Amino acid sequence: MTDDVTTRPTHDVLSPAEIAAVKERVTALMPAVRADLEALVRIPSVSLGSFDQAHVDASAEAVAALLAAEGLDVEIVREGGRPAVIAHADGPEGSPTVMLYAHHDVQPPGRDEDWASPPFEPTERDGRLYGRGAADDKAGVMAHVAALRAHDGSLPVGVTVFVEGEEEVGSDSLLTILDKHGERLRADAIVLADSGNWDIGEPALTTTLRGMIRVVVRVTTLDHGVHSGMFGGAVPDAVTTLIRLLATLHDEQGDLAVAGLKAGSAAPLDYDEDRLRAESGLLDGVSTIGTGPILDRLWTKPSATTIGFNAPSVETASNTLVPTASAKVSMRIAPDEDPQDAYRLLRDHLERHVPWGARLEVTLDDEGPGFSADADGPVYDQARAAFADAWGVQPVDIGVGGSIPFVAHFAAKFPDAGILVTGVEDPDSRAHGADESLHLGEFERVCQAEALLLARLGALGTTRG
Repeated sequence: MTDDVTTRPTHDVLSPAEIAAVKERVTALMPAVRADLEALVRIPSVSLGSFDQAHVDASAEAVAALLAAEGLDVEIVREGGRPAVIAHADGPEGSPTVMLYAHHDVQPPGRDEDWASPPFEPTERDGRLYGRGAADDKAGVMAHVAALRAHDGSLPVGVTVFVEGEEEVGSDSLLTILDKHGERLRADAIVLADSGNWDIGEPALTTTLRGMIRVVVRVTTLDHGVHSGMFGGAVPDAVTTLIRLLATLHDEQGDLAVAGLKAGSAAPLDYDEDRLRAESGLLDGVSTIGTGPILDRLWTKPSATTIGFNAPSVETASNTLVPTASAKVSMRIAPDEDPQDAYRLLRDHLERHVPWGARLEVTLDDEGPGFSADADGPVYDQARAAFADAWGVQPVDIGVGGSIPFVAHFAAKFPDAGILVTGVEDPDSRAHGADESLHLGEFERVCQAEALLLARLGALGTTRG
C-alpha cells in the first residue's frame, strides 16, 4: 500500500466475529477446494521442453476456468514462453488492489519407482496429499481460489490473479509479461505464494531469499586422449585437474573460499543440527560443513555446489588420460549480492586456481537476484495479523536459501507495493523431489489466512493523494 493509506489499529480492523465467520466459510469450502486441487495435480504440466507442452496448455486452461467461475475477467497470455493466466475483479470504490501470484507448471516427476504412489495421481496418506505439484505450486493456485470463494462474489478489495506457466524453467518470459502487462498487474499489495512455513503449526513470512548464479566450468589438458599407462605420471588428465580445481572452492571447514562475496546474518530462530539432519536426510557420521549459525549458512551466506559432471562414466571408461572435462556449479549468494559481481568473483577465483596451467572456460549458464524485504508497514501488519488469526500463534520472519528470482523482478517493477512471500510448504513437503506432498491441515490454515488478509486490507480502506 502507498504511504497515504489511512488505517485503524491492526487489532480491531476485523472483529472476532468477522474473523470467525471467514474461517468457518473457508473450512466449509475445503472439500471442493481439495477436489479442484486434485484435478490440477492430475494434469502433468511439466514445463521442461523435453515434456509434452500440451499439458501445460491444459493446465493454464483449467486455472483460467477456475478463476472465470469466480467472476473474474480472465485472459491466457503468451509472450514467447509458456501460457500464463491473468485475471481481475474490481473491489469497492477506493479499496486497494491485491495481486495474487502462483505458478501452474511443475517439475519433472523423476522415476516412478521412487514414488510411493503415482506422481500425477493425488493420494492421501496420514493427513498429507501426495503428488507432483500438490505443494509446489498448485496448492498456491488453489489458496488464491479459496480466498476468492470465501468472499462469495463480494470481494473487499480489487484482486488481480497472475498464474505463471514457466516458473520451474526460469520464468524466461516474465520480464516481457511485466513490461507489456505491467499496468494490469499493478497493485498495492502483492502475495507471492511460492514459499513455505517454518514448521507444522508455525506460520512464516519469507523476508529474504538468496540469489544465484550457475556456471559451466570446463578444463582441457590435451588435444586428444592418450594411454594412461604410457603417459600417466607426467601428463595431467582433465578429470583430476577439474576435481582439484573444484576442491579450491571450499576451505578445510567447508566455508566457501571465493574472496569478496557478501554474507549476512539470519533471523535468530532456534534451528539446531538435529533438525538440520532430520530435514535434509544427512547420513549418520557425515558432518555438516561451514562455520557460524546454521541459518546463516542456509539463508544469508554464499554456498557452492557441483550439480553436474561431464566425464566418461565408470561403465564406459577406458585406460585413457581424459583430455577435457566439465562441471556445472550452482552458487547461492547473499540476498543483497549482485549476480554479475558474484560471477566475476567466482570466475576470477577459478582462473587463479586452475592447476598445472590447464585451459579453462567458465561460462555463465544462469543468474538470478536475491531479495530482502522491508517487512514493515500496514501490509505486513495485516499479513501477520491474518496469520495469527488462522494459526492461533504469531508468525515468524524467515529466510530461504533457495532462489526465487521473480520476487526481485516484482519488487523492481512495483517498488511501492507491499510484497508478501508466502506459501503452503512445510519442512517435509519435498518440493521437486519424489513423494512431494501437502499437509492438508496446514493448507486449510493457509487458505484461511489469505481470505482474512483480503478482508483485513479491505477494512483498512485507502485515500489517494
